[in-house]
Amino acid sequence: MADLHVEVVSVEEKIWSGEASILIARTTEGELAVLPGHTPLLGELIDPGEVRVRTAEGEHRWTVHGGFLSVTSDGVSVLAETVSAPDGAPAGQY
Repeated sequence: MADLHVEVVSVEEKIWSGEASILIARTTEGELAVLPGHTPLLGELIDPGEVRVRTAEGEHRWTVHGGFLSVTSDGVSVLAETVSAPDGAPAGQY
């Protein structure tokens, strides 16, 4: 199966970048699952919301505040005002 290139970025820093099998996020239009080959789109993330990325190594989760999700032929970019770990701690870089 093809991989999906994903980047999770806050205003301050790049949080995570890598290959994933699926990205799941909640937008103002509802929950969205993005697989490789997804149709391009731009969505507004709910505030606060959760972004989940599944990789071969497991699942990464972040809480995001504000921002957008962009799906292109190159992959998915999550551009958020702030990103934190689900427990509220700063996300840091992966």
